Amino acid sequence: MANPYTNPPTPPVVRPAPKWARKRYLLPALALAFLVGLGAGAGDPQPRDDKSEPAAAPRPTVTITATATATATPEPAPTVTETRKVKVRVTVTARAAAEDDGSSGSGTTGGDDTGSVHYANCGEARAAGAAPVHRGEPGYASHLDRDGDGVGCDS
Repeated sequence: MANPYTNPPTPPVVRPAPKWARKRYLLPALALAFLVGLGAGAGDPQPRDDKSEPAAAPRPTVTITATATATATPEPAPTVTETRKVKVRVTVTARAAAEDDGSSGSGTTGGDDTGSVHYANCGEARAAGAAPVHRGEPGYASHLDRDGDGVGCDS
């Protein structure tokens, strides 16, 4: 026998497998484990026993009811317009010539020149045939003159 202390035996050489060789075994093993897991998970967790299945339990039902309400809108009453022809007579009362009553000698009569004619709006003035009314004429008033040019009911 040989002396074990002088020539020790050489240990066997163990080389690690290259990376590509490890992948060749590892990836298919992982794929197989994944597929086995899918197969196990696809099964019914609680198997049913056909004999012990209870009758169908009553459940609430949903009923949808549509209600249409038709309302008739009344037609508006016809509009009746009545037109009247009105003849307006204007009475202008002139004062007597200046009487000498001892008042200041201004020579004017006491009163305004518009007389007793008054139009509430331009419609009355037009109906009387007096439109347009100029400043100083009987029937002129500032409320008839919108633009202040001295001519009332001009448009």
